[in-house]
Amino acid sequence: MKKHYFWASVFFYAVAVFYLAATTPISPHEAKTLYLNDTIVSLLMRWGQGISDTFLGLRLFFLFAGFLSIALFYQMSKKAFSKPEDTYFVTFIFMLLPGILTGTTLANIAIIVLPVVLLFVLMHEKGYFWILLPLMLILFFIHEASIIFFIAVLLYAIAYNEKRLAIVSSAFVLVCIYLAKGIVIGGRPSGHFLEIFGLYATLFSPFVFLYFFYALYRILLKGKKTLLWYISFTALVFSLLLSIRQKIHITDFAPYVMIAVPLMVSVLNQSMRVRLPQFQKPYKRGAHFVIFTLILSAMVILTHKISYYQSGMHERHFAKRIYAPYDKVQELKAEGIECYDMQGRSEWYQFQYYNMPLCNKQ
Repeated sequence: MKKHYFWASVFFYAVAVFYLAATTPISPHEAKTLYLNDTIVSLLMRWGQGISDTFLGLRLFFLFAGFLSIALFYQMSKKAFSKPEDTYFVTFIFMLLPGILTGTTLANIAIIVLPVVLLFVLMHEKGYFWILLPLMLILFFIHEASIIFFIAVLLYAIAYNEKRLAIVSSAFVLVCIYLAKGIVIGGRPSGHFLEIFGLYATLFSPFVFLYFFYALYRILLKGKKTLLWYISFTALVFSLLLSIRQKIHITDFAPYVMIAVPLMVSVLNQSMRVRLPQFQKPYKRGAHFVIFTLILSAMVILTHKISYYQSGMHERHFAKRIYAPYDKVQELKAEGIECYDMQGRSEWYQFQYYNMPLCNKQ
């Protein structure tokens, strides 16, 4: 990918993301987090409200974390690829991933964890061991599922005989186990295995995830296993194994899995560039098709508001849970109604955000 195309896409991406963050009504998950939870996410949402009492203010810190993640990913990719074109290409893929696009737009823990993990990998590659411990401490305190990261780092440290890193990461694993901090494991086989594949396909877009999965598996068999691979592969395997017995939260695993996009592009380059130009065409066509589907997925997200109001299928639209409460509140306020009794509680906190209280508060 050429430099001017990349920076042009970054500009339009930034404009689109700011527009989405400023115009998309609060989601059910955001509303519940804001009023029910006392976490780093709810704290940042309230700080953002203090700066600007708008949708954009609510998501201000998450926008910053999203752009910081892209910048750190770009720097990390520069060390992974010798050609600038490859760095531009892989960063373009990363920022268009539906999981990154929606994560930057909506308040969530994954986009806060992501820059910390990327900075950890970047500092490790540069040999700055002194900063790794503070970053691990940050992850320990902000992410309940950080034990996945510590286990992955421990496995890497053992494999490459990095004693200091092994000691520190094992200490964090033991503390997590002692404090029972991490993912709750339980239940019985309940058929969530296919569901987690669907969630990953949504985060990556389907064809990107298929090739991503293949790339990690190929590296497992005969590739160089970097820290990036250990973190991503460990999180992916844990999520798939746990999904056999229980329903999992994708935000526990997504920030650790999605950072390995450079490995996917490296596998593609290794498969394609060892061949003569006339034999590279099938690989290029396949890559173009996958990128086309990724852009299509991004466009669906970027134009979701238009499609919701213009499609005429509000009941089936994926954005119904975001726009239906907002539209209902605007309708009630236009009629001069100051309170509303709803049948269920799924929209309760969204109505509370829009200053539409329950008539019967019992």
